[in-house]
Amino acid sequence: MNQLLISVIIPTYHRNDSLAECLDLLAPGVQSFPADRYEVIVTDDGYKTTAEEMIRERYPWVKWVAGPSKGPASNRNNGAKYSQGEWLAFTDDDCLPSPNWLSAYAEAITGESLALEGAIHPLGDYNQDLCECPINLTGGCFWSANIAVKRSLFEEIGGFDTNYPLALGEDIDVKERLSALTKISFVPNARVEHPVRLISFKQAITRIPKQAAANAYHMNKHKKAYGHENAIDITLFHAKFTIGLIIKHLVKGKFKHALIEFVTLVIGVPLLFNNLSRIDSTNVANSDASISV
Repeated sequence: MNQLLISVIIPTYHRNDSLAECLDLLAPGVQSFPADRYEVIVTDDGYKTTAEEMIRERYPWVKWVAGPSKGPASNRNNGAKYSQGEWLAFTDDDCLPSPNWLSAYAEAITGESLALEGAIHPLGDYNQDLCECPINLTGGCFWSANIAVKRSLFEEIGGFDTNYPLALGEDIDVKERLSALTKISFVPNARVEHPVRLISFKQAITRIPKQAAANAYHMNKHKKAYGHENAIDITLFHAKFTIGLIIKHLVKGKFKHALIEFVTLVIGVPLLFNNLSRIDSTNVANSDASISV
């Protein structure tokens, strides 16, 4: 009989130092959950270096697998493919799980929900300008840094959508699809800490086009659920949302962050519209092709 209740899936990409800190906190004896009831799988998308040797030497209880190098969504699916537990718990390679992280999830698993989200607390000063960190203190976010899903349900929905090009929206997409099948419960005691990271102005600017492409895919996929009808409607929504962020950052004195959002308004929102229009054109072409057949 399979005794494994939880398979922990950790996607990694060139962050061995952070990964080691995460694994130290997931070690048998450190986690309060029995060691024979869980496994840890690291799925590694690294191409310059990998964590294979480090894991073999320092963490023999961890299963290392090579990732598909097709983005974070594919990497998480790859880890799930090797899992044997009844439930999948996802966290990131720079997260620091609390000692009772798995025990808290195991206790919640006895309830009716087949999908769970844990708390994500910021590690560092989140009030700095140009900083970023996913924070989930009260639930309703379903950030992939700390979620758990029954493996059979994860497989039923097809896992993460590998068409998402970035770590942006792919976890919300899973949330939307799971919500149609199960209640998602918040487990505050299943806590991880996530470091607050500063980003450079150049880094923030150069990723705007990719963010526009990711947002276009997500918003088009869920436009009916979000109450949007077409590319113009979605673009106007994002423009208003971005203006709101500009005002919010200015009020908080985060002037660099406000400038980034202004550039997003000027460059990213038009790119969003172009991507949405391209998606619409492709859908129309595919529809016409199917009709002609």
